Amino acid sequence: MNRGQSGKMAMAAAALSIGLLGLTGCGYVNAQQTSHQYSSSDGVRADVGPVQLRNMLIVSAGENQPGRVIGAVYNSSSKDVKVTLKGAEGAQTEVPVKKNSYTLLNQSTDAAILSTSGGKPGALADIQVSEDGTNVDKTVKIPVVDGTLKEYAAYLPGGTPSESATPSQTATPGESATATPTESH
Repeated sequence: MNRGQSGKMAMAAAALSIGLLGLTGCGYVNAQQTSHQYSSSDGVRADVGPVQLRNMLIVSAGENQPGRVIGAVYNSSSKDVKVTLKGAEGAQTEVPVKKNSYTLLNQSTDAAILSTSGGKPGALADIQVSEDGTNVDKTVKIPVVDGTLKEYAAYLPGGTPSESATPSQTATPGESATATPTESH
């Protein structure tokens, strides 16, 4: 290889190095999105002392209607706790959680029902969360949803609304609604 060819090779290598630095340097300047924690569901997350709330939602037919709280409540302490959720107009429910365990607020547990949801579907309801073992409490904005989406219809207090299910449809929590075919003559 002569001097001209080696000079061209050196310039090509330098250009390639600068190009690679330009492409990879943006990760150095910008924050990594994967290191940011967020709620990847319809619900919200919050921590209140040793209690961790995950994917919390209120399912309700309307603002002044009862609302069922669903989600997961984790207890990282070494004793059993009772988590109190207080909403609008004195609405309140309690959720017992065993030490170093969790309670899923779904079809397999007693329903955590608030006498009023505190917001119309699509809004955020202010819920005061406290646990009996500490003086820690926190107000959390929890989204209110209705039975429009079939995965939440089964959680509506009082059953599913008549307009979201017809007599030919059936749904159980955890399963999809299935429609039976109808014949037209």
